[in-house]
Amino acid sequence: MSEAVTRRRKKTGLTNFKSRWSEQPKGHLISDVAVQHSSPADEDDGGRQGALKRFSAMWSSFRRGKRDKARDPEPTEPLDAVVPDDASRQHRYASGQYFFEYLVVVSLKKVGSTYEPQISYQFPKRDGMARFQKEEEEKTLKAITLFCFPEGINWAPLTEYHSETFSFVLTEIDGSRRNGYCRRLLPGGKGARPPEAYCIISSLACFGLFSKIFDEVEKRRQISMAMIYPFMQKLREAPFPAPGNTVEIKSFIPESGTEIIRLTRPLDSWLEHVNFATLFGCLTDEEVLLVFAAAVLERRIVFIADELGTLSQVIHAVTALLYPFTWQHTFISIVPEILIDVVMAPTPYLLGVQKRLLDLVTDQSDLLVVDLSESKEETFIVSIGDESSILPPKLQTEILEVLKNRPKSPSVEELNRVVSEAFLHFFVKTVGHYASYVKRGRAGEQGVFEKRSFYKAIESKTTRHFVKKFIQTQMFDLFIQDVEQQQAGPQQGIFHKKILEYQEKKKRDKTKKH
Repeated sequence: MSEAVTRRRKKTGLTNFKSRWSEQPKGHLISDVAVQHSSPADEDDGGRQGALKRFSAMWSSFRRGKRDKARDPEPTEPLDAVVPDDASRQHRYASGQYFFEYLVVVSLKKVGSTYEPQISYQFPKRDGMARFQKEEEEKTLKAITLFCFPEGINWAPLTEYHSETFSFVLTEIDGSRRNGYCRRLLPGGKGARPPEAYCIISSLACFGLFSKIFDEVEKRRQISMAMIYPFMQKLREAPFPAPGNTVEIKSFIPESGTEIIRLTRPLDSWLEHVNFATLFGCLTDEEVLLVFAAAVLERRIVFIADELGTLSQVIHAVTALLYPFTWQHTFISIVPEILIDVVMAPTPYLLGVQKRLLDLVTDQSDLLVVDLSESKEETFIVSIGDESSILPPKLQTEILEVLKNRPKSPSVEELNRVVSEAFLHFFVKTVGHYASYVKRGRAGEQGVFEKRSFYKAIESKTTRHFVKKFIQTQMFDLFIQDVEQQQAGPQQGIFHKKILEYQEKKKRDKTKKH
């Protein structure tokens, strides 16, 4: 197909995409979404444009699902199909205390001359569900197959395959998120065979913990699929540990006897889904700062890599740099090939794209394309060009100084702490005075943020210039909305603690000068 034809097709698709995209209400997310996956035969108007139309129609299907719930108030069935009458377990699941919602195995089944991802195993079985729950479940299961094998149908039997672990996010219309943890590997057997994927869906974000769970699942799969069930049942019955605590799971394995598996949750729970090592392994400190600058202003950013694990870990790390603010726009850690036209979205996004699809991305403008692969010739394949001037120069230097002084071979926890504090301190210095500019009337009334007075109070011209842009972002807007709605009183959390420490230090320094 000629380049001109490809570009015309993209332009046509963009018109349809914009009309749907504008329907998304402010503050709600569609990220690694549950989408309809159809075979190539369905794409009668061209493969990629057909995928785009399905992606565009997705929002309407979610909205219809919500309206159906309102019209059809059927009683919610117990989520735990194994012990349906245990009310306390239902409560534990609803409060996010279960390790996982369910485990599925996605296999590549041969359909004609191609391979199609299909769910071959699911635990627990979800019987006795209400109609709307079944519909939502079907959408979720289709999305899981799509994200476990984003390459689509382009597979051939293999004799060797390097197993990999990665994650994705399923975001509902109400903004709630579920995490998908996936490990792809070559199943046991002889001769050439396609890989299969194990996927755990959970409301909990703790990548390291689920990686260890996959180690146990994989070990049992080598013996028999039947060995997975009792282990996952024990895990499902166990309470999710508090930060820094350990839960023990007893599990029997033939010829090995009863094993005790210890699962420890990191002490820094707000960073337990993050490992900054991959990000800083792919990019220099200066390059990370440029990516951070683009993300802070909510620009369109595409990450390119060969490995799925690299893409998912880097994108989660970049969003963690934004703490205490939360990325509010499209977030797809691994874009399935069938949805590649999402790169044409006119709104901000963070996307992970496999390098073999690079040519379908680089003809876009006004975005940042970051190559994470080892064989890259240049890191920034496409850029706007002003990324180095977004952040105040003095604060850029301070971040780089902190990063340069990190331990030579830090542990995951040490690196996470150094990196997160460097970027958190940036926000303390730029917008940490926000609370003084939320004015409240009578008790119980909602506060009002005095935006103009807030940024005019900043002494540094370069910092004030940055903050005037940053306060226009949706992530800052929603952060302030939450503050306005809170009752007056001392704020909680790591960000506020760092603000108080910084303010106390300024007072001490001022006293010393006098």
